[in-house]
Amino acid sequence: MKIYTKTGDDGTTGLQGNSRVLKSHPRIIAYGTIDEANAVLGIVMTYKLDNDIAVLLNLIQNELFVVGADLSNSNLDDKKNRVTSDMIYNLEKNIDKYEEELSPLTNFILPGGNVVAAQLHHVRTVIRRAETCIILLSEKEKINNNCIKYINRLSDLFFVLGRITNKRNGHNDVIWKI
Repeated sequence: MKIYTKTGDDGTTGLQGNSRVLKSHPRIIAYGTIDEANAVLGIVMTYKLDNDIAVLLNLIQNELFVVGADLSNSNLDDKKNRVTSDMIYNLEKNIDKYEEELSPLTNFILPGGNVVAAQLHHVRTVIRRAETCIILLSEKEKINNNCIKYINRLSDLFFVLGRITNKRNGHNDVIWKI
C-alpha cells in the first residue's frame, strides 16, 4: 500500500465513515493537535525514564490514538474507539498517586529543571492547545464530551509528571519570580 493517495490534493481529507472535509476543519485541527502531542511525547519516551512513568506514558500514547480516533468520527452512535470515563478515572488516580510524592505548591512554577521535565511540560502545553481546539470543535459539532475531560486531566497529569521527574532527579521546582 502506498503512503500517498492523492485524494488530499484538493485540500480535503477523509474522516471515518468516508465523509470528506477541508483540512482546515476544526475536527482535523483538533485531532491533528492530539497527534502533535503524541509526537512530542514520543520524544520524551526516548529518554531514560523511571519504569512506572515509562509504562504510564506508553499507555497514554495508545490512549491518545483513541482520542484522535474519537475526534475523527462524527457518528456518535458508533461506539468503537471512544474515550471512556474509565480512562479519565485512571488519569485522576495517577495524578493523586504522584501528588502524594510532592510537596504542596505555594508558588507558580516555570517549565524546566531537567530536560525530561521540560519536555513533559512541553507535552502539557500542546495538550492545553489541543483542549482549546477540541472545545472549538464542540462549539460547532457534537462530540464525545469525555474527550474534553480526558484532555483536561491529561494536562494536569503532565504538570505533575514534570514536577515528579524533577524531584526524582534531584531538581527543585523552578519558581516563578518577578
